[in-house]
Amino acid sequence: MRLVKRFIVAVLMLLVLLAALAGTFAYTHKPCYDGEKYLPKLMGEVQVYYDSYGIPHIYAENEKDAFRALGYVHAQDRLWQMELLRRIGKGGLSELFGKDLIRTDQFFMALGIDEASERAVGASDADNPSVQLTQAYLDGINRFIEEGPTPVEFYLTGIDKEPFVLKDVYNVIGYMAFSFAMAHKTDPLLTRIREKLGPRYLQDLPIHSDTGTVWLKNHRGKPVGNTGENDMVAGIFETLQKYHIPQFEGSNSWVLGPEKTQTGQVIFANDPHIGFSQPSVWYEAHVSTPTYEKYGFHLAGVPFPILGHDRRMAYGMTMFENDDVDFYYEETHPTDTAQYRSGQGWKPYEWVSRTIKVKDSGRVDFSFKRTERGPVLNGIADQIEGERPISMWWVYTQEENKVMDALYGMGHAQDIDGFRSALVDIHAPGLNIMYGDAEGNVAWWATAKLYHIPDSVNTKLVYEGANVLPAGKRYLNFSQNPHAVNPPSNYVYSANNQPDSIAGMLYPGYYLPENRARRIVQLLEAKNDWDKEAVGRMLNDVASPVDTEVLADLLGRVDHEGLDEDQLGLLARLKVWKGEYELDSEEATFFHKWVYVLLKDVFEDELGDAMFEELQETHLIKRTIAPLIADPESIWWDDVRTQGHRETSREIVNTAFVKAFGSLRESLGPDPLKWTWDRVHTLEHGHPIGQVAALRPFFNVGPFPVVGSREVINNMFFPYSDDGRYKVSSGPSTRRIIDFSDVGDSWSILPTGQSGNPFSEHYDDQAQMYIEGRFRKMMIDRPEIEASSKSQLIFKNHE
Repeated sequence: MRLVKRFIVAVLMLLVLLAALAGTFAYTHKPCYDGEKYLPKLMGEVQVYYDSYGIPHIYAENEKDAFRALGYVHAQDRLWQMELLRRIGKGGLSELFGKDLIRTDQFFMALGIDEASERAVGASDADNPSVQLTQAYLDGINRFIEEGPTPVEFYLTGIDKEPFVLKDVYNVIGYMAFSFAMAHKTDPLLTRIREKLGPRYLQDLPIHSDTGTVWLKNHRGKPVGNTGENDMVAGIFETLQKYHIPQFEGSNSWVLGPEKTQTGQVIFANDPHIGFSQPSVWYEAHVSTPTYEKYGFHLAGVPFPILGHDRRMAYGMTMFENDDVDFYYEETHPTDTAQYRSGQGWKPYEWVSRTIKVKDSGRVDFSFKRTERGPVLNGIADQIEGERPISMWWVYTQEENKVMDALYGMGHAQDIDGFRSALVDIHAPGLNIMYGDAEGNVAWWATAKLYHIPDSVNTKLVYEGANVLPAGKRYLNFSQNPHAVNPPSNYVYSANNQPDSIAGMLYPGYYLPENRARRIVQLLEAKNDWDKEAVGRMLNDVASPVDTEVLADLLGRVDHEGLDEDQLGLLARLKVWKGEYELDSEEATFFHKWVYVLLKDVFEDELGDAMFEELQETHLIKRTIAPLIADPESIWWDDVRTQGHRETSREIVNTAFVKAFGSLRESLGPDPLKWTWDRVHTLEHGHPIGQVAALRPFFNVGPFPVVGSREVINNMFFPYSDDGRYKVSSGPSTRRIIDFSDVGDSWSILPTGQSGNPFSEHYDDQAQMYIEGRFRKMMIDRPEIEASSKSQLIFKNHE
């Protein structure tokens, strides 16, 4: 017995020791929000006040000092995220996660992001203010790397901390540009559909612009006030989602002019839709110097905010969704396979060799071919099938990269004209830049390097023969980009929908369906006394006018004969459903199950399992649902597996209804009243390390039942699946409201928290607020900040 007691005591002492060690590790590895730090190269003292949500408010006497401090505080909260994002574009994920990422690294290396970054750095001018401030920011990051605690993820992946350089910043921007490029998912797939089924099947898909939908309207306006006049890769994306690497998906924004608000001042709203991850994509920081002030939202490793505001202006973005990627069938020489046909005759393929570092496996060498148009993707991108070489031209890697100059110019602009002039330098990714200011101006500009495309060329297919664009493009002047400045509607908005023409041509793209745009216009047109609270409710709106129309089409084809009492009761409730995605809605659950079963029955017989899954990864499937269901004569309705019988839309709709009902009865129980949305629609913020089951509770945040749905304003997107469980993968990455009648009381929210350090109290302290649709204050007035600050970090230029 005495030995047993001694053993128990020893075990207890060991547990206490382990707990003490764990507590010590956690304490010494969490961010430092209080005290003094030495930061080399400072010209003066920098004061950083942290508010109750861990947002740093940085005060310095000059911009370089401010950006050095920004780099330090950003790194201590988000160094792991910085490390992850700088690796994607250069093909460095296998070193973190092992051999499963080799194909992903090969693809990104072939894209040429790292090479484009190298060229951009080589062309940069050390005296350029944007370069100098970026270098100051990098100095701050690297100081933290030298003296700060190592994030726990570095221990778990077995990598060492390494200094950040200017090229890393461009690689982060390059990855952001790639994640916008929907052409990778769409064009090769549509080409294979045409080759497998024939052009008739493409005619019944909404590939081209639909003039019957809600479009963004252009308007060449004159600013008011004293500002003057205003002149293929489904597997790759799946892998990125698996490791919870954020991808840019869509967005909402609207800016209300003085005539639309209670106070007669502009109100600005924005909620970019990005893949959910932990940490969330944006890092908030308020930077103030005698010559510069901005409350901004930063990407990891990028010094200048992509979303920002001050007392004069506010800006944000949505995705333009323009087509900036072209695929080409290359013609190989009939007798010399080392050559291809170029615009100037036969040329030798360029062979490029690369080496990938792989965790626990050493190094892997691989090679790929390249033409004057770009890399040949055969053997690199899984969706490129067959032996015919297909190359890819991408405006981001082909043209001069001045995106950092644009971000600097946007943040330092003094008025609407200065702001607009900075946008010319954004060649890719294509963005809708939204703008509002204290002078009463509201504006929207589509920013991208657009090029002339003849009507005879179909940009959604791999180019060959007569359907081809030259590798050397004829670019449009920026004034020909879609835009609206102070339009007669007294507001501007964007929901990634189709823009109108301003240059006598439409702009090919991968635009989202009109669903969110219709709802935004519907709400904005009905009201001229908007205030901040009403805008906040609108950002959390979960109603879909399009889904109710789709449902009406479906209900009109249902045969009631033979249905049981529960099925008839559900149909009765569906008839009065308002398309609102609240947690207690069983109608929402059934609607999406019905639509998914219907899509599967309509497309899978022609496409097969793999191509149907690829189709679901595109924006095209979102655009297809409403017009397909409204068109009972579409060729897609027929089930080609049944010989001698052509199915009608009514047959398919009824079959899908019965299947969906039976599936939900099996998975959620016999009572349809209990098939509520909260049981199937959930959000979990995943961390790459959270894939390990034992570490998931420590790194991941959630899951939470969540309101909203696909293509409502509160756009909680989820992929369809056979099990009927809708795990949200992307949505509002922040919700922001800036009211120029009281800029100091502007609002925002992050999906989880400000810090990416799991030992920080700010790792997930906004998660519940976000789920509930609440906001917190973005303070910008120094007396209020100092009075309410929980802690103060001071940077000095001497030990």
